[in-house]
Amino acid sequence: MIQEVMQSPFFGVTLTVAAYWAGSKIQKKTGLVICNSMILAVLMIIAVLSVFHIPYESYNAGGSIINLFLGPTTVCLAVTIYSKIDLLKKNWLPILVGCAAGTATSVLSIWGICRLFRLDSTLTASLLPKSVTTPIASAISEGHGGIVSITVVVVIITGMVGNLCAPAMVKLFRVKDPVAAGLGIGACSHAIGTAKALELGETEGAMSSLAIGLCGVLTTIAALFFDFLI
Repeated sequence: MIQEVMQSPFFGVTLTVAAYWAGSKIQKKTGLVICNSMILAVLMIIAVLSVFHIPYESYNAGGSIINLFLGPTTVCLAVTIYSKIDLLKKNWLPILVGCAAGTATSVLSIWGICRLFRLDSTLTASLLPKSVTTPIASAISEGHGGIVSITVVVVIITGMVGNLCAPAMVKLFRVKDPVAAGLGIGACSHAIGTAKALELGETEGAMSSLAIGLCGVLTTIAALFFDFLI
């Protein structure tokens, strides 16, 4: 009976939702930056699977259902972009240049590190799209011979780091313009970072959402030019 429950898709969905709910409660209670709800949820899920010796495949039967919502959720961010359409029209050139700079920095830094440590082309292709949202990153990785599972892990880690560090980095570099702050967060830490940008302000959230799409397109194009280098 227990085995049947664990193999049910509803087990993975329920565990994920319960872990995130508990993580959110802990974050609100403590108020600590390190107690990020996403990180706590991941740690709790890993703990449950390890303690009860539950195969990842059993959990993923439901977890994969949640993954189906990644694409539509990313598209829904367009609502916040539309609410700031006038600001977008006014700052279209700085936005485009900023996203291009963010994409170039991400791609070139990963390529340089991979070359420095002499990583093979498979790992390089897997790490290259680390700063774009999971659906786009997975497609880029798979299309260029990368390992999608590695790509998903580095994308999540990148997003979590951005979510944790974004407010501190904005203060450290004294970024006063909400457009610049939002673009910076979205360009380096995609949807998970955008969740933090939305907490900072509506404009930051809208610009971060825009950066997800723009940087995704630019990274896809940049990956084509790196085929002969990786």
